[in-house]
Amino acid sequence: MTGVVRVGMFLPRDVNSASTEVVKEVLGRMDDAGLDHVGVADHVSFHTGWGQDGLIEATALAMLNERLPVYVGVYLLALRHPVTVARELAQFAVRAPGRLTLGVGVGGEDRHEIEVCGIDPRTRGRRTDECLAILRGLAGGAALSFDGAFYQLEAARVIPAPEPRIPLIVGGRDARALRRAGRFGDGWLGIWSTPEKYGERLRTVDAAAAAAGRTDFARDHGLQLWCGFGESETTAREAVGAAMENMYRLPSERFERFTPAGTAETIAAYLRPYVEAGCRTFNVAAQAVRWEAAVEGLAEVRRLLNA
Repeated sequence: MTGVVRVGMFLPRDVNSASTEVVKEVLGRMDDAGLDHVGVADHVSFHTGWGQDGLIEATALAMLNERLPVYVGVYLLALRHPVTVARELAQFAVRAPGRLTLGVGVGGEDRHEIEVCGIDPRTRGRRTDECLAILRGLAGGAALSFDGAFYQLEAARVIPAPEPRIPLIVGGRDARALRRAGRFGDGWLGIWSTPEKYGERLRTVDAAAAAAGRTDFARDHGLQLWCGFGESETTAREAVGAAMENMYRLPSERFERFTPAGTAETIAAYLRPYVEAGCRTFNVAAQAVRWEAAVEGLAEVRRLLNA
């Protein structure tokens, strides 16, 4: 293994609705434990109406802790106008330069969420392509004109340009998403994947980047997953299973293959093959009976992966 493996954590589900003081305490504990970032989701109206705006939440968390970076995974970019998003990214960079990574996806688990935002779900991939092209074009601060199927711009400009530039990581599992990551992203963000399939998909992403003539492709590849910590696998799986069923409204057994549970050693062993396949960043929805145990367990996973 070469290089540092970064490990970040989404706020445990029961902490999302906690007071600001509790969230601040959790972020401080994550920072002190050596975790690399806090993860943020993005949904407008997911299944039963749940959601959080990824960039608003990222900004709030960045202000509650002055050191911990934020990784949005993944932002439903097609639901927003790309010039407005470029402004939001630029403003974030003014207050917290170098502390944001924007993962971008097209959604799909809940097509109704796309529809209620006035977007035809069948167009979300093509819209995302255009949005990413516009974000990259505006990132340096120069004026951009663009003539696409969904967006037309004449000399659009957003300043000050973020410095350093905010990484754009593209998520998704099908061939179109992999090509999108190679063409427009700084890396690919996987989910629900075996290590073998993960490595295979990375080769597709790299081929797409080469075909696009990319000389700036950072290969900052990541993986999102859930996991459970506990003294026994049963305890750990109960903790993560309850949180997943609450989120997805599906039996947790459907995700068990991709959801490690147990001790830090067990979870680190599960993740090592992904590192060997090329993963350098893990965004983990870690669950435990107590949030302190989730933070401590994931910090130990990070230590083991970088030992």
